[in-house]
Amino acid sequence: MDIPQPQRLGPNTGLDLVRATEAAAIAAARLMGRGEIEEADRAAATAMAAALANLDLDGRLAMGEEVREAVSTPLPAGARVGNGNGPPADLVVDPIDGRRQLAQGRAGAVSFAAVTNRGALWAPHPAAYMDKIVVGPEIAPYLVPECLDAPAGWTLALVARATRRTVRDLVVFVLDRPRHTHLIAEIRAAGARVMLADDGDIYGALLAAMPGTNVDILMGIGGAPEGVLAACAIKSLGGAMLARLAPQSEAEREAITRAGLDTKRILTCDDIVSSNQIFFVATGITDSILLRGVRLAGDRAETNSLILRSETRTRRLIFAEHLLSP
Repeated sequence: MDIPQPQRLGPNTGLDLVRATEAAAIAAARLMGRGEIEEADRAAATAMAAALANLDLDGRLAMGEEVREAVSTPLPAGARVGNGNGPPADLVVDPIDGRRQLAQGRAGAVSFAAVTNRGALWAPHPAAYMDKIVVGPEIAPYLVPECLDAPAGWTLALVARATRRTVRDLVVFVLDRPRHTHLIAEIRAAGARVMLADDGDIYGALLAAMPGTNVDILMGIGGAPEGVLAACAIKSLGGAMLARLAPQSEAEREAITRAGLDTKRILTCDDIVSSNQIFFVATGITDSILLRGVRLAGDRAETNSLILRSETRTRRLIFAEHLLSP
């Protein structure tokens, strides 16, 4: 995708964008362990929306949370983002990935956001779910479209050969959902190990795509907006992703058909985000393998964030201390 100079994102866009995930993470952390999922999501989304409004961008949200949750949100699809004093851009955000973990005070809740050039993001509205496979850079050259329809054991054997290990050495991230009962059984029958998670679709994709996490591959059906966000991270890391819309109800299937979306098409990262001008940011809310969670102490908060820049394959970890408003 050839981007004219006036429309290119600045090199510090990621540093600006991370303020939005920091704000969301701090707001969400105040409700950690209280069992209040909707209240935490609303607080995080409100804080993120306020921070996004100050960005030097002429931005819009490519997808919103309302597709799956069927509730109003401060961050709906199509919403304007930024102050208008900057390049045109598309964004996709998730104020809390891992809402159940946050509500229960468990590890793995993270706030995410990504930005790229206007028109570069595939936004499959009104789709809510998609089937995905995610791997890191080492395995990326070996991932083929056939993997999405093949038995899990076939794909895991391919991954094992690519990494010069046995299948029993592999760890597969899967969301713990009834729809994955057969998939989990297949993975275990093949001899691989399973990391089940109550929530955290984007988090799982990052675990699979980043080195040193002990997760080799993500498999299964998760959110469509989360899939678009994950693709931004995976492309920035040099990993690979296969995805296909996977409606989970007849109403969703009919809405997808009316929108003219193809439920048989297998997509890659390049299909989902066509530009290499991508900034992906994440801030830990609760502790996880990737990031430390928010620490609150009186009028101060400490955050740990990740910034990925696709164009340069830069990966930055940031520890910040924030003075909180009274």
